[in-house]
Amino acid sequence: MESQQGLTTIFGNPGSNELPFLMDFPEDFRYILGLHEGAVISMADGFAQATCGAAFVNLHAAAGTGNAMGGLTNAVASHTPLVITAGQQIRSTVGLEAMLANVDAAQLPKPLVKWSAEPLCAEDVPRTISQAIHTAQLPARGPVYVSVPYDDWDKEAAPNGRHLATRRTVEGRSLSAGQLAELVELLDGATNPVLVLGPDVDATGANNDAVTLAEKLAAPVWIAPSASRCPFHTRHRSFRGVLPAGIKNVSDLLAGHDLILVIGAPVFRYHQYLPGEYLPEGARLIHITNDAGEAARAPMRDAVVASVGEATRQLAEAVGTADRPALPELPPIRPASTGSDAALHPEQVFEMLRNTAPKDVIYVKESTSTTSSFWNMMDIGLQQGSYYFPAAGGLGFGLPAAVGVQLAQPRRQVIGFIGDGSANYGITAVWTAAQYKIPVVFLILKNGTYGALRWFAHVLDAGETPGLDVPDLDFVQIANGYGVPAESVSTADGLQSALTKAVESGGPTLIEIATELTET
Repeated sequence: MESQQGLTTIFGNPGSNELPFLMDFPEDFRYILGLHEGAVISMADGFAQATCGAAFVNLHAAAGTGNAMGGLTNAVASHTPLVITAGQQIRSTVGLEAMLANVDAAQLPKPLVKWSAEPLCAEDVPRTISQAIHTAQLPARGPVYVSVPYDDWDKEAAPNGRHLATRRTVEGRSLSAGQLAELVELLDGATNPVLVLGPDVDATGANNDAVTLAEKLAAPVWIAPSASRCPFHTRHRSFRGVLPAGIKNVSDLLAGHDLILVIGAPVFRYHQYLPGEYLPEGARLIHITNDAGEAARAPMRDAVVASVGEATRQLAEAVGTADRPALPELPPIRPASTGSDAALHPEQVFEMLRNTAPKDVIYVKESTSTTSSFWNMMDIGLQQGSYYFPAAGGLGFGLPAAVGVQLAQPRRQVIGFIGDGSANYGITAVWTAAQYKIPVVFLILKNGTYGALRWFAHVLDAGETPGLDVPDLDFVQIANGYGVPAESVSTADGLQSALTKAVESGGPTLIEIATELTET
């Protein structure tokens, strides 16, 4: 069944409950082994986002599910359709709470997953998995969970199960004629509109339509706070940057606009608490989302639940060309700040990548203390799926997600920027890259501390607290132990040489880069 649904890659870390499921593994499937369930879930997350489809995950009972929950938060926030299965003890012993019994299994991953179930009988396993596959991919997309007692796999499937393999469910929520006309009237009549674009614009392949819409409106464009994907060309004349994740900051930056159109993002995913008015004076906000939950919980103004990609295309075609001058070209990117003799400034790293990386490169980033440096220096074009970041801020995404994205996009080079603190949460993904010869390039930005926490210590006036430093990590030795060639660099020339060699190697490579501490 799964083969006809396109789910022929299984990400997992098996236990005894899962072995019957894996028995007689079909030749046209592939199994990608991760050494920890946190890495498994993030590899599948990256793979599914990069393929724009679902990914199949197999976890081990309650313990394996628990290990994966941290990564699951990112998949929920990014609307990633993961079909997660977990092995269960045989049915007759679950009530006894035998070893490895997943008691009340369907409740364990809640409230994170979109839907969860344990089939009431063995004969219902195929239908339940079919329901999971379709539920994960219908709007709003998201992870689902199915627990299967391992003795169920010995039972014969019901004859009518043959219909499940060829079922199709499709999304069809375009803007109605009335909705489209109302939105076009608002946009055409606005004096100073602004667009705020979210990750679902990129996920639905609507980046070019967003550019057309911005150009016809002569409107500036912001990326929504806590950006997990890049839905707009960062050197386009309309681009203004990524909105900060504070209430007051967002409202201040959007002040002066009479119409704010938010597409494909929550309104808004705030982080640090900076209280203020949700909207600037005189502004009307319209929110287009494929997630009814996002629409319902937003604290201000109006929302339309529709297909983000289709709605963006409809608006781009239907709005008139504004009677306003085009926005001026952006000034050239300023030179990067320089580091010391012993360490590079993060801007130097990003500047070098901007100038030397392949034009169709994909970046996976989990270096939270270098966010401003990254957006200041990078030129990310319109090619869909060129940037990924942990959508819920859950650490452990970066390394394994880079592996999953590279596995999904073998014709494009994937480069992961990972902080030395973040890297330890998903370090076992390096082994998977080595074993499956996945040619991802890992750049470990090593500054010896949790830089983002140091920034928050200032924001919260917490002073010097324990647990902020991570000294004496040697990622070269760690990578070599997992079978990945690695080297350490501290100069621009050293990084250039190492990066060139890594891209040309055709295999996975890790480069440890000594970087200065930045907190933004």
